[in-house]
Amino acid sequence: MLNVNLITVGKLKESYLREACAEYKKRLQGFCKINIIELNESRLPDNPSEKEIKAALSAEGKAMLDILGGNNCYNITMCIEGKQLSSVKFAEKIEKISVEGKSTLNIVIGSSFGIADEIKAMSDMRLSMSEMTFPHQLARVMVLEQLYRAFQINGGGKYHK
Repeated sequence: MLNVNLITVGKLKESYLREACAEYKKRLQGFCKINIIELNESRLPDNPSEKEIKAALSAEGKAMLDILGGNNCYNITMCIEGKQLSSVKFAEKIEKISVEGKSTLNIVIGSSFGIADEIKAMSDMRLSMSEMTFPHQLARVMVLEQLYRAFQINGGGKYHK
């Protein structure tokens, strides 16, 4: 069974988003060992400089390094410049990761300022949800839903239409 770590920066503030994540986490447990890892978000002033943002992303990246290491891991970073996949192609990617003998899939969602360049550089894949802009807090729910959909597709379930 594939281990899936959803590594996020920051905590969900809204209860309805936490409830949606809990529901998808419950659904995913039949397909994989799912773990949501919340890392602390760096505190920044209201109008941070580029230097302050870069330092914050670097600090958040250092916290991610301990989790992302290992030969049996496949690391995906969620970022704007990433590749966009259909749900079916994402399901095929997850299937391929499993077949290639990877035991852990790490998916990283950074802060609203993004992900450190060092983390992007060590990722196996950069993935973008869409060219559209969504609330940052919604990203976790969307990734969990797409994971559930992918496992349903791969298992021949009826969830994906």
